[in-house]
Amino acid sequence: MAISLRRALISSRTFSLVLRTTSLHSRDLSLFASSPNICNSSASRTVPNSPAIDFIRESRREGDDDAITVEVVDIGPSVKAITVSLMEAAIDSLSRELSKLRTGRASAGMLDHIIVETGGVKMPLSRLAIVSVIDSKTLSVTPYDPDALKELESAIVSSPLGLNPKADGNRLIAPIPPLTKEHMQALCKVVTKSSEDVKQSIRRAHQKALDAMKKAGSSYPKDDAKRLEKEVEEVTKKFIKAAEDMCKAKEKEITAG
Repeated sequence: MAISLRRALISSRTFSLVLRTTSLHSRDLSLFASSPNICNSSASRTVPNSPAIDFIRESRREGDDDAITVEVVDIGPSVKAITVSLMEAAIDSLSRELSKLRTGRASAGMLDHIIVETGGVKMPLSRLAIVSVIDSKTLSVTPYDPDALKELESAIVSSPLGLNPKADGNRLIAPIPPLTKEHMQALCKVVTKSSEDVKQSIRRAHQKALDAMKKAGSSYPKDDAKRLEKEVEEVTKKFIKAAEDMCKAKEKEITAG
């Protein structure tokens, strides 16, 4: 009987010890789960998705909490697409700037940049009127609202184009005067400056592509990096040549009078 009581007492103490140990273990697990250092470890951190630098994404192997797999993403298509987009924007800007320069020939787009104030609101002339070419030396400007004819005439006269339109019923007739030699030289300097500006923009886009590859580091295979660098270089040369050809054509148009 005494032996049975002693065994029961030992069992009770053992059970109490097991409960205390379980409680401590549970508290340790709770601390582990709530630890900011553990929850914010690099294993659980995701790389933000960036259009220029979408190189490495980290993901856990299923069923393995300690291992990290590194997925190498091909950055080539996105880097090249962004580079081409930036260079195309530079060419579009150059085209708009060149269209503002008056030559000795009439052009429907030569008035697009003129801002007209009507009814207290400033708007591009192209939104207020239809500009058409009557012949190589004459433009016609027909407003959508005939009441805006005076404002259109004033805006054209005030522009640096040197035009002097005259009212002809509900439209304006704008003769294009011949360019003087001094005016031609001044316009050619503007074209040269525009050419240099756009080529700088294209080279900046090229440099951004190289910086993106550099940031990828060793995660991007060397062979792929070399191939992408060569492709970007070819695209850069193509856009620079396009800019030079546009400017040469504009200079020829100016000097032709």
